[in-house]
Amino acid sequence: MNILCAYNANIDAIYHVGGKELSCMLQGEDIKELREIINDAPGFISSREHFFAGLIMCMQNGIGAEWMVLETEVFEWLKQTFLADSLMRMGGNMGIMSNVLSELGASRVIPNVASLSELQTSFFSKKAVFHPYMDKLYSSTEISNIIDNKKKLKDLIHFVFDFKKGDKFTINREVIVVPRENRFIATYDPLNFSLYIDEHFKNYAHKHANEMHGAIISGYHLLQHPDGQKKHGSLSKQLPKKKIMNYAYKQRLNSSTEQLQSWKDKRDDIRIHVELGHFSNDDIASYAFSILSPVVDSIGMNEDELAMLAHIHGMETRNILEMDPVLIAQVAIELCKNYDLSKILVHTREFVLSVSCMNDDPDKVIEAIDFGVRCAAAFACSGKLADRNTLLDISSEIEESELGIAACSRLARHIEEKRMCSSVCGVYMSFQVSMVPTRVCDDPVSKVGLGDTISAAIFLRELELFA
Repeated sequence: MNILCAYNANIDAIYHVGGKELSCMLQGEDIKELREIINDAPGFISSREHFFAGLIMCMQNGIGAEWMVLETEVFEWLKQTFLADSLMRMGGNMGIMSNVLSELGASRVIPNVASLSELQTSFFSKKAVFHPYMDKLYSSTEISNIIDNKKKLKDLIHFVFDFKKGDKFTINREVIVVPRENRFIATYDPLNFSLYIDEHFKNYAHKHANEMHGAIISGYHLLQHPDGQKKHGSLSKQLPKKKIMNYAYKQRLNSSTEQLQSWKDKRDDIRIHVELGHFSNDDIASYAFSILSPVVDSIGMNEDELAMLAHIHGMETRNILEMDPVLIAQVAIELCKNYDLSKILVHTREFVLSVSCMNDDPDKVIEAIDFGVRCAAAFACSGKLADRNTLLDISSEIEESELGIAACSRLARHIEEKRMCSSVCGVYMSFQVSMVPTRVCDDPVSKVGLGDTISAAIFLRELELFA
């Protein structure tokens, strides 16, 4: 299977912040100024003080947040201070999914990479990922020798600062105890924030779209609103307009949709899947969903992202977050009907649910979803991607979620069902509804990228089964 992948790949640098270390770092800082920043959280980082304020706020309240780094000088300070002791890995939905596709047996995976630096390249799979350059393809091993290193391509780094429940730090003699584990992300990523499309990828994809079986797309959630307002689920107030004037989100989304449609024009049976992501602004989320739905074949999301769409459209959200499988199916179906979308895939910790207007072979549908579930479970337990046989062997030792099994049973009572063990597939509200319980690892090595792993694995298996 040949698959195009766009748009967001970056480098995640994971750094564990201990209470004692933070206490030491805060010595000499203006605590009064930090508290003023915390009380009026900016949601972006343009100084060292902004960074410390965001980190303190998250640790003090046990919450997560992601703030953009707007100044290059601050980014350089973060690198000098934290990079050497960080655990670096592939980041970005598309970057993670391209590696999953490659490791699981895709023939050719062609990614759009905003900044193909030597470090970024090192995190791409060496099996089947090929980078377009001057209308030729190069492996992840070869490409670093092909691109002119004199360009000094920037590393797009998302610093992920993890902290643990119960840790303690001191601010001006006040001892603060972290109430729960979470993370603060300081992101320097000007290209992916503008949905950058690499010219070499654009040209290659246009010329060779007829050779591609599928495309998997993500990164729309990184777009920023031109007035700087973050209207959904964020602590940020307003970004400086001079820093976001290039983020004309409608223009970027329109260009992307035109690109996807051009691939469809070249090959009408190419399957395109979009992984939604968590948007910081309702307007962008609504616009993206509305213009992508008629063009793509499926959109994937977790329960939080489904609740976001439901909220935008005035639907019930509380029971979605309480994992009500019937309501999740109902909301997904209504969204498909209202926006002419063929399929929605909802992946949660306990189960994966698919609603589709197509009447596909139920056995194959369940097989594809179960394949994704098994691959993600094995990845969570081992922390490593491997070939599919190895992952499936590992997953056979991992128990199915009891809550997921119960959710499948509850959903089954509402549909004309064809049931297979703990999974279910049948007709509900004129849509084909399928659900598979996840396999839950008690002590996961990796928690990041599991949704991306599930979606990519399901997508690949569906291409194989329905080609």
